[in-house]
Amino acid sequence: MVDLESEVPPLPPRYRFRDLLLGDQGWQNEDRVQVEFYMNENTFKERLKLFFIKNQRSSLRIRLFNFSLKLLSCFLYIIRVLLESPSQGNEWSHIIWVNRSLPLWGLQVLVALISLFETILLGYLSYKGNIWEQILRVPFILEIINAVPFIISIFWPSLRNLFVPVFLNCWLAKHALENMINDLHRAIQRTQSAMFNQVLILISTLLCLIFTCICGIQHLERIGKKLNLFDSLYFCIVTFSTVGFGDVTPETWSSKLFVVVMICVALVVLPIQFEQMAYLWMERQKSGGNYSRHRAQTEKHVVLCVSSLKIDLLMDFLNEFYAHPRLQDYYVVILCPTEMDAQVRRVLQIPMWSQRVIYLQGSALKDQDLLRAKMDDAEACFILSSRCEVDRTSSDHQTILRAWAVKDFAPNCPLYVQILKPENKFHIKFADHVVCEEEFKYAMLALNCICPATSTLITLLVHTSRGQEGQQSPEQWQKTYGRCSGNEVYHITLEESTFFAEYEGKSFTYASFHAHKKYGVCLIGVRREDNKNILLNPGPRYIMNATDICFYINITKEENSAFKNQDQQKKSNVPRSFYHGPSRLPVHSIIASMGTVAIDLQDTSCRSASGPTLSLPTEGIKEVRRPSIAPVLEVADTSSIQTCDLLSDQSEDETTPDEKMSSNLEYAKGYPPYSPYIGSSPTFCHLLHEKVPFCCLRLDKSCQHNYYEDAKAYGFKNKLIIVAAETAGNGLYNFIVPLRAYYRPKKELNPVVLLLDNPPDMHFLDAICWFPMVYYMVGSIDNLDDLLRCGVTFAANMVVVDKESTMSAEEDYMADAKTIVNVQTLFRLFSSLSIITELTHPANMRFMQFRAKDCYSLALSKLEKKERERGSNLAFMFRLPFAAGRVFSISMLDTLLYQSFVKDYMISITRLLLGLDTTPGSGFLCSIICNNSYGFQMRITEDDLWIRTYARLYQKLCSSSGDVPIGIYRTESQKLTTSESQISISVEEWEDTKDCKEHGHHRGSHRNSTSSDQSDHPLLRKKSLQWARRLSRKGPRHSGKTAEKITQQRLNLYRRSERQELAELVKNRMKHLGLSTVGYDEMNDHQSTLSYILINPSPDTRLELNDVVYLIRPDPLAYLPNSEPSRKNSITTAGQDSREETQL
Repeated sequence: MVDLESEVPPLPPRYRFRDLLLGDQGWQNEDRVQVEFYMNENTFKERLKLFFIKNQRSSLRIRLFNFSLKLLSCFLYIIRVLLESPSQGNEWSHIIWVNRSLPLWGLQVLVALISLFETILLGYLSYKGNIWEQILRVPFILEIINAVPFIISIFWPSLRNLFVPVFLNCWLAKHALENMINDLHRAIQRTQSAMFNQVLILISTLLCLIFTCICGIQHLERIGKKLNLFDSLYFCIVTFSTVGFGDVTPETWSSKLFVVVMICVALVVLPIQFEQMAYLWMERQKSGGNYSRHRAQTEKHVVLCVSSLKIDLLMDFLNEFYAHPRLQDYYVVILCPTEMDAQVRRVLQIPMWSQRVIYLQGSALKDQDLLRAKMDDAEACFILSSRCEVDRTSSDHQTILRAWAVKDFAPNCPLYVQILKPENKFHIKFADHVVCEEEFKYAMLALNCICPATSTLITLLVHTSRGQEGQQSPEQWQKTYGRCSGNEVYHITLEESTFFAEYEGKSFTYASFHAHKKYGVCLIGVRREDNKNILLNPGPRYIMNATDICFYINITKEENSAFKNQDQQKKSNVPRSFYHGPSRLPVHSIIASMGTVAIDLQDTSCRSASGPTLSLPTEGIKEVRRPSIAPVLEVADTSSIQTCDLLSDQSEDETTPDEKMSSNLEYAKGYPPYSPYIGSSPTFCHLLHEKVPFCCLRLDKSCQHNYYEDAKAYGFKNKLIIVAAETAGNGLYNFIVPLRAYYRPKKELNPVVLLLDNPPDMHFLDAICWFPMVYYMVGSIDNLDDLLRCGVTFAANMVVVDKESTMSAEEDYMADAKTIVNVQTLFRLFSSLSIITELTHPANMRFMQFRAKDCYSLALSKLEKKERERGSNLAFMFRLPFAAGRVFSISMLDTLLYQSFVKDYMISITRLLLGLDTTPGSGFLCSIICNNSYGFQMRITEDDLWIRTYARLYQKLCSSSGDVPIGIYRTESQKLTTSESQISISVEEWEDTKDCKEHGHHRGSHRNSTSSDQSDHPLLRKKSLQWARRLSRKGPRHSGKTAEKITQQRLNLYRRSERQELAELVKNRMKHLGLSTVGYDEMNDHQSTLSYILINPSPDTRLELNDVVYLIRPDPLAYLPNSEPSRKNSITTAGQDSREETQL
């Protein structure tokens, strides 16, 4: 065995006791060898190269000295020509010899020596092994020609007057100038620098050509006309400008030959320079150049970062951004990696935008491009995602990187970021304002199902408008609706406000009611000075402070309002005791905020013969005393306020004990235990005690737990809400949460069915399995069998989400084609179904529920064009599907991000209204529609019909439950009366469109008489047309009412025939699938009604039957009294279908 110790080398002799004390330091220092790096740069040649070439500052100084030296030599040549006396005779010796004074010769010799030495030194330093390459360079040859003769004349005095073409040094000066500029921009390589260099080279080339021609002509004409420098300059300018007067011409053949050579050189050199400059100019136009540093420091600008710029996105941004008066002096710098397309280029050439919008082609991930945009001096940076991408996750990743790059380059620049997927939101949590598209989209779609036209309300809220839309229309509803659309949310400090200053120390409810009664403004929220959280309707217990920031709804902000005395208002206002038409709303009384509690004014027995007006109930001839409304107290007495318990169900009081026991065992209230993505706000919801197995979530598949295979077999008590989407993204979670919110009674929960093209993943199923009555089914919206299986025949709402795979069509506006056609098919097959659709482009709204021969739709189309010509940002608002909340585009919410630059609270308020965020003490949105009541939790009996105006309803809500109403959703029923001229228009292909305008108030008959397609029954169509023409011609012979009645019956017969065919198709498929046809209502049609929104109407607005009033209800925990009387004492039961109601 080898001894291991013998293999260890012995210690050095000096490694003794001293080394044990001092360690290895002494031994290591003695054996260390110092190594110097980059010794090759310490040589004399490298040091010279570093000074003359590599170092930017010293090299720039050398170039500047060389440039000055060349200019000095040219200046000395001009002095020599001016001091020289004209020579006599025409001998060639006058060309070879000149008169040069001794001092001038000495200066030229000195300049020549320095120039030659510098040229040789630079040639030596730049030598790379090929000496001929250095010698044959044009600058070196010119230097030899101009310097060597002067150096030779030092040793040969007779050559001192030898002519030397020193004027050729101008070309060396040009070369030195190019090198100097290159050194100046060596560290910053930018397109504008290259453009500047090219322009400078072109100018210097032109000057050198002119100067060379001047000096050459002047010298060669010494034996001719004896031209001076000025005459030579005149000749060159006239010649190069192609004018050619001919008064000055060269005489000698040598000067003529010189002119020919110079012209040839100019024809070759100058076009090359112009071509390069033009190319660089075009490239600069594509890239956009730079934003001036001086302008960035003196003017304010914002930067818009996008991956691809479309004309719609650009115009939406510019119109919304510049709609605010204080932003008129701002510049907008667009930073986009793609080349500007033709449409955007044409728009940016408009003087209104060309002076304020600057387009830069570049990437936000490059510091050079961010420096070009002067991002560090920008007031804000907007980063938008490309929603037209097939892979929306990839688009979000690009947005995240842009946000990181901007934050790294300019950490103090405020960021406004738009993200598509909610799971990517936490990556940009550092941004000042973030809008997640799918969060807002699905939340609005969900609220649309339980609170009609939520999407329209939010859209009108976040758009800037002056309320001028529709004022030129003859339709009263368009005027009222357009005027109301001009309302926005504003803020002001209470002590600085005329609206709210007098309510300091009073309750919020008192301030809200009296401010609306007195000024027509709607106070919806407040914020404490020391708190960042906004409270929507904090309730009657909240006492207003002087430093509170008030958020209110009005047509304009208080600073831009003028106030009139009450006497002047009384003179202009005439009181009305009866109401027989639409209310005329003053300008001060409208806005956009999101309501929530829906109040449905259903038809009652008290309907007058004159129309849908509310009147006092009568008992024979005896009149009923008009009840009074309790006043709104300055400091609330909470014992008189009817509240709901947060942890109890509002519908439990209407159930039997057995039903209540089974209900309590089935559902619970709490926070969802699992969220599909990071950043979702916890919401108190109805939940199951135990999560449902994944197999039971499949609607159309039976499992070991249940045997149901279609929606009909489940026997749901409430109608379904069906969502047709391509994939079950995490944003779909925000659709389910509002439908299962804790404030919705259990008996009113609608089953939710997700109709998905692709199966959902396990993470999504794990998130939804805790919610009651939530199912999914794999199928497509364009498959009738899938629609029937998921229960479309007895669904309350059908929500159609635009598919991501179709968003990147070759033609942009064709991205919605498949969705529009599918929805149109649903509209024709199931006319009673309420369909809510999301589109990519707002311009495609005109195709929803399309009727090719509808005269009223044609009138709306013309109105939309007129509003667009007047510069309206909401030209599409008069389309009936949008006004009724049946369709919206998520791109309309882009303005929410833009408006946040001026109103930093808009995103927070919108999220609170949609239920995406919850703040303790802040009110919430509810959307419970009562069957025969005026409002949420309020039952209108025959003795309560005295509430006629919006102001009295406002007072009743504030005094009884602390609710704040913010708007009305109004549905108008239209009488089926058709004039003779309208029949002619509908059946004779609109031969006379003037009659259509004259009788536009009969719009209901247009849609009903012309809504169906007549191509399927040519014979019936031909006979109907002939009969209608004959009737229109014989109109004067018969009674007008009889003719109209017969015509309407004939057209109804035809329309019924087509619908019967569609109904038979649906019923046959249902029978084939084994589904019951009971409940399929094929004849129900809503074409004779139109719906629109009145936001914050004036106090004197009369309520009508079928109105839905939006409310913001305070948080029950904010003012829940300790000793609350039993809620059962204030509840009245109204039958099997009645819901929780508070008696007025």
